[in-house]
Amino acid sequence: MVEFQRVAHTTLISTDTLAARLDDPSWAIVDCRYNLKDEGWGRSQYLAGHIPGAVFVSLAHDLAGPRTGSNGRHPLPSPEAMAATFGRLGIGDATQVVACDQDVGPYASRLWWMLRYAGHDAVAVLDGGLAKWAGEGRPVRTGEEARTPATFTPRLRSEMGITVDEVKRLVGNPSVMLVDARSPERFEGKPDPLDNVAGHIPGARNRFYRNNIAEDGTMRPADALRSDFGRLLGNRSADHVVMYCGSGVTACHNLLAMEHVGLRGMKLFVGSWSEWEADPRRPVEKSSK
Repeated sequence: MVEFQRVAHTTLISTDTLAARLDDPSWAIVDCRYNLKDEGWGRSQYLAGHIPGAVFVSLAHDLAGPRTGSNGRHPLPSPEAMAATFGRLGIGDATQVVACDQDVGPYASRLWWMLRYAGHDAVAVLDGGLAKWAGEGRPVRTGEEARTPATFTPRLRSEMGITVDEVKRLVGNPSVMLVDARSPERFEGKPDPLDNVAGHIPGARNRFYRNNIAEDGTMRPADALRSDFGRLLGNRSADHVVMYCGSGVTACHNLLAMEHVGLRGMKLFVGSWSEWEADPRRPVEKSSK
């Protein structure tokens, strides 16, 4: 048996590295495939073919809590619910987690952020996702798989998240930057079926999460990303950045990219635009800023 040095992977992991650890029971592969327009799509794709040993997790049912109509499309589950989900997936306190989805990683990055928020650092997103894995002719397996349940001990890092009321108090504060990860069209206020109200939080800047991705579907080189985020932040430090999107999912991809290049301390507004727009008293801005 090949002996591996224990090194925690905390942002991205390559298909080569994962392929070498498929038989390692201390590694948990979690398939996060999802389609916002078809809730059952991800699971059906998983059953049809997934990385050997991978277990499936649903954005709607596992990575989000109950909706109230005012807390956004994908609110954060309770700490107890998160711990129960992670334990059911076979994620213990010493487990290396690899999160993957169909392509560039927006849903996998939501799991990445939640595990980090819960105090678990050994989690990385598969760079290039299932598309790269399959494109390289690597093995897949059909049907349902499960891991032995584990005990997950949450150690919440509440400073990583921010509430809608806290965001409201930050609007107009020049020392803090709100960054919207949605497409430029949605940011500018063009109608979109996902949003009831078009526009963005006043004063926010736009950084479309797909700008993190190279043509081959992997993360762009670190130097290029670091330069991009440097221009965006100006003289602000990363801990003065609040990232949001439509429902707290694709914003996690920006947080992953920033963490990958050494920018740390950002906060996620989990409720994001879908929570902000739920109250008509909250201000809305439309622009090409």
